[in-house]
Amino acid sequence: MIKFFFALATAALAVLSIATIAVTAEKTVVVAGNDVSRIATLRDVSIKNGEVSGEVVNNSSDTLRDVVVEIRYTWLWKDEFHPGKDDPGRTVYYTAAKEIPPKGSARFEYKPSPPLPARRDGSFLIDVKIAGFERVSR
Repeated sequence: MIKFFFALATAALAVLSIATIAVTAEKTVVVAGNDVSRIATLRDVSIKNGEVSGEVVNNSSDTLRDVVVEIRYTWLWKDEFHPGKDDPGRTVYYTAAKEIPPKGSARFEYKPSPPLPARRDGSFLIDVKIAGFERVSR
């Protein structure tokens, strides 16, 4: 019974800590994945030899700053039942634009460093999405 009350008290303390963080950071808002497109989208994304380019579009009436693009290089083994030991996959967070005016856009180009390895035991699946931004209200 004492263990139950201890666990309950610990859980309550954890919830209060999270609430405090949320109140302290009241200007920080987490936007669900589906809602991001109402604020910012990617357009004309091109991928060639691991290099990624495209355009970030600001769909909002506010200025966007420090738009971060997540570029995920997922390694797909030729034989998924017997994968190798050195998975070259990685995820990169690239600041694509310093500032985008309301309803404006900005081009970006990312070249992986170090370059993606040339291998015969699989291939890369490359996914690009907006990971974050700062919205500056007027």
